[in-house]
Amino acid sequence: MYKYDQYDQRQVDTRVEEFRDQTRRRLSGELPEEKFRPLRLMNGLYLQLHAYMLRVAVPYGTLSGAQMHALADIAEKYDRGYGHFTTRQNIQYNWIKLEDAPEILADLAKVEMHAIQTSGNCIRNISSDHFAGAAADELIDPRPYAELMRQWSSFHPEFSYLPRKFKICVIASDTDRAAMRLHDIGIQIVRNDAGELGAAFYVGGGMGRTPMIAPCINDFVPLDRLITYAEACLRVYNRYGRRDNKYKARIKILVHELGAEEYTRQVEEEYAHMLEQGVEPPFAELERIKTYFADPPFESGLSSDVDRSDSDFALWVDRNTHQHKADGYVSAVISLKPVGGIPGDASVEQMHLMADLASEFSLDECRVMHTQNIVLPHVKIADLPALFARLDAAGLSTPNLDQIDDIIACPGLDYCSLANARSIPVAQKISERFAASGKGNELGQLKLKISGCINACGHHHAGHIGILGVDRKGTENYQLLLGGSEAEDTSLAKITGPGFDEDGIVAAVETVTDVYLAQRSDGERFLDTYRRIGMAPFKEALYD
Repeated sequence: MYKYDQYDQRQVDTRVEEFRDQTRRRLSGELPEEKFRPLRLMNGLYLQLHAYMLRVAVPYGTLSGAQMHALADIAEKYDRGYGHFTTRQNIQYNWIKLEDAPEILADLAKVEMHAIQTSGNCIRNISSDHFAGAAADELIDPRPYAELMRQWSSFHPEFSYLPRKFKICVIASDTDRAAMRLHDIGIQIVRNDAGELGAAFYVGGGMGRTPMIAPCINDFVPLDRLITYAEACLRVYNRYGRRDNKYKARIKILVHELGAEEYTRQVEEEYAHMLEQGVEPPFAELERIKTYFADPPFESGLSSDVDRSDSDFALWVDRNTHQHKADGYVSAVISLKPVGGIPGDASVEQMHLMADLASEFSLDECRVMHTQNIVLPHVKIADLPALFARLDAAGLSTPNLDQIDDIIACPGLDYCSLANARSIPVAQKISERFAASGKGNELGQLKLKISGCINACGHHHAGHIGILGVDRKGTENYQLLLGGSEAEDTSLAKITGPGFDEDGIVAAVETVTDVYLAQRSDGERFLDTYRRIGMAPFKEALYD
């Protein structure tokens, strides 16, 4: 896990003091809101429907036990006793008082955390695979490269005021667990025929009002040139991205309008120019960073056998653990999606417990997943019964990874000033309905995602089943979408037809799953069946 050096700490501490003075001037009336707004957004502080919301960066989702404890302390001291983990692998606090914001940033700085560049038209938190450094199927740990990109992009003067916000993801396996092709820049570390490691660049993806899947513009950039090539991509965007219309300002629009071929030509031209000018990748810094991501001291000779006689425990192991690269270990997912719960929310007590469990069972490390769950990446198989018992006692043992009740949902109209409809009650009702009917156990992998507005913070475009809340003449209405995927088989979901009210959308989801159960072949996921039979049978059941 990366540790701050003196420069990292100085940057964060300086920003805290700057914002403390800015907040003082705002509270005294010396600084009007229109001038304060861009300053607070640079520090992740939003003004929502009821209070300020602070978004804290968790680079590539990695946290130590001490950091998770600190997040819990902030929730207890400054919020209402909980935090909300997001699809960007961050955490948000929804009930912040303006006068407390500088103190929160100071508390974060003590544990090498901050809220810098979690808002604004800049490069946001760099995301990655939540199993990075542990997964059996990855080529290398992508996090050193994600960390290098974080350092390169933080306070970068050329990219502090981009046409629009910018999101980058780095993975290192063919299995995409981070929605890589739905980012502004998605980077997959690959190996060529000569056995050399490099980076495939996908540029121009995104969700929101105009969802697009990023095309591959270069299938092999030498890994030591990754930063240089990323900078070339951003320079072309910064040069031509629109600033006159925020709805057309994202890089996906530029790539679409120029065409992937022309955009690529200009990137390659800029890249060649940078190399001619002697722009050198930060080799020394990369080697320094890599030392922090060396494998922890895994024990050898561990048994992979575990007593599965408890059916609840066996089901949790089957659904909520993932194969580890080291024999005798797994990665264990802690679900933040209990039946009837708010997806992604964790209480102070639960966060403290997860911090303790990370220290006791996972070599002092945990990860925020883009699915709004938490993973302990390095757990001995022999420790799983003890871990499960602790989780079960705290209501954190729901065995639903990638099941219909493992719902991604944005905060929606309960909190967000941009939302048109509520997401949380819909998610709660769906999970309760399928738990009561028992159908959830029959469905297998089925990813359901809910957004309260077109901005798509709930990734509804990428759901096997997606739900989009809209305003229909002053009434909350919900569109149903089918066929999306954020994985390596990336696809965008399509709207089934007219929308539904809150109870109607819950019933519509059940109708869709009934069609699937009636139509599926052996071994087919919901997404496979949808792709095979098409939209028509689902529309017929929904609307005829």
